[in-house]
Amino acid sequence: MTKGILYVVSGPSGVGKSSIIKNAMSKLQGFAFSVSYTTRPPRPGEVDGKDYFFISEEEFNKMIENDEFLEYAEVHGQLKGTSKKHIEDLLNKGYNVVLDIDVQGALNVIRKMPKDTVLTFIAPPSYSELKKRLINRGTEREEDLKVRLEDAKWELSQINQFHYLIVNEDLNEAINQLISIFIAEQIKTSRVIEHLGKYSFFKVEEE
Repeated sequence: MTKGILYVVSGPSGVGKSSIIKNAMSKLQGFAFSVSYTTRPPRPGEVDGKDYFFISEEEFNKMIENDEFLEYAEVHGQLKGTSKKHIEDLLNKGYNVVLDIDVQGALNVIRKMPKDTVLTFIAPPSYSELKKRLINRGTEREEDLKVRLEDAKWELSQINQFHYLIVNEDLNEAINQLISIFIAEQIKTSRVIEHLGKYSFFKVEEE
């Protein structure tokens, strides 16, 4: 069985990551979405176990002590983390895993799993457009909004650390671009050869 690929999709809060990922994954098979843990309260419409595992700070710290996270970080004043065992189990079963996490977390993952990880950055057309989207979303208090916008400045400065960049100006185009990345990574020469057996299809039988 071929080991799956870990696709980490990241970018500033409010850039549209969730919508792009959800739509892209609905058109593909063999993909699993990794649900992260967080100490922040759920937003309207979010479901525990589907969007995030919503846990207390005490529970989160206990998981840290038990070394259960592939990565974790404090993001916008809240803790977020990815279960190490959950990711490894899915990859070993052959699933391609999609992880929607913050930029800080994405960079931590690639350091720990450089061979299995593909990083994609979702960027807004402009900083002012990002601010507009966050305001229109209407899910943050003014104080939280300022924190997210300030954090976005550093996040945008990390773009060159990622393998791929998608500018979310048109949602459908962004979805198609992410699908293209998912497919292209699966048919890279190195991955195909590893799956079929090194150079097995180049062998020519002697007459």
